[in-house]
Amino acid sequence: MFIQVIDILGTIAFAISGVLVAMSKRMDPFGVFIIAFVTAVGGGTLRDLLIGSTPVFWMTDMTFIYVIAAAALVAVIFRNQLKHLRRSLFLFDTIGIGLYTIIGIEKGLNIGLNPIICIALGTITACFGGVIRDILCNEIPVIFRKEIYATACIFGGVTYFVLREFIGDENLIFVIALTVVITIRLLAVIFKISLPSLYKFESQ
Repeated sequence: MFIQVIDILGTIAFAISGVLVAMSKRMDPFGVFIIAFVTAVGGGTLRDLLIGSTPVFWMTDMTFIYVIAAAALVAVIFRNQLKHLRRSLFLFDTIGIGLYTIIGIEKGLNIGLNPIICIALGTITACFGGVIRDILCNEIPVIFRKEIYATACIFGGVTYFVLREFIGDENLIFVIALTVVITIRLLAVIFKISLPSLYKFESQ
């Protein structure tokens, strides 16, 4: 039940993130919904295909379709209020990657994958919906730039497996690992921490 709640919250967060990007590109209502949809389920779809879980999750559970549609509608209706929140897109995106990292790790664990592969699945689940969104919106995906993005997911995944050795309460582990992802991402942006660009090395 707890995992289902996390999955729904992640879907809402990423759907709203997609809507905000689509509206900034002045897309029509159909375009807004498509961007919200691929942002919310893109990473999970790739994950399911990689582990051979087909049909993919949103094809067998209409809840995700309804949640994405509702989140997109609410975001469009309250778009003016969201525009006044300077970091609204960043906030929803950050919450989304944290939630989806945990979901991807759990999916890997459920089929007995190695922890390293589980962390990779968590990172894919968290990041690739945003990658597809940015490509469709003609932007360079955040994950391919120097911002701390996928790195936060990896640290959250490592934290998850370390805590499993010391804490028996899975719900508490979820919350702490989620907090680690969100905190690292927030601190990286607040203090302008980033990975070094290879361009700097080439130009020296």
